[in-house]
Amino acid sequence: MERPLSRGTLPMRRISANASRRCSSSEPTKQGNSVKRSQFIPAAESKHDWIGPPHRLSNLRPIIYHIPENETELEKQLRTLRRETEDWNHAFWTNQNITFNKEKDAFVLSQLKEKGLTERDEKGRKRALNSEEMAVFYKHFLDENCIRHANYNKNWYRRNFTITLLMGRVAFHNVWRTLAERRGWKKGSPTT
Repeated sequence: MERPLSRGTLPMRRISANASRRCSSSEPTKQGNSVKRSQFIPAAESKHDWIGPPHRLSNLRPIIYHIPENETELEKQLRTLRRETEDWNHAFWTNQNITFNKEKDAFVLSQLKEKGLTERDEKGRKRALNSEEMAVFYKHFLDENCIRHANYNKNWYRRNFTITLLMGRVAFHNVWRTLAERRGWKKGSPTT
């Protein structure tokens, strides 16, 4: 029996197109575009989110969100917002890391050319710059992307604040539902 992983990797397996268990990893985004995600689906008896290995470009771990049998609209709204935030975060860091690596490679090559060196040494190994030389690039990159990072942070905090509020509403709703079930209240009538 496969167990959910809080860290580490997901065992991946193929599923049929007629899989009966729903999984948030294959649902389209709000804009109607499908995000390419793992086809892995946790076992039906799984009650946890699953976390996969880091993506090679964004370095973020994808999450397959658990969908409860009787998911309420509020829980679905929370899961959807979490998934959209994960997709937004993934897109930002993929783009940022690609840009960073391209600019870093260009900087290293330009510095090596200034020194009259080739990209590789006589043994075929890739040449590198020392930490002081790279510090110039890092400072330039951060200065150049300061506004972009500030906007990312602002949006990240806004999204997480909204997710936290929704999580609180879901928790309150679940506690209220449990109390109502224990006291035998009818839906919408807490004083029965």
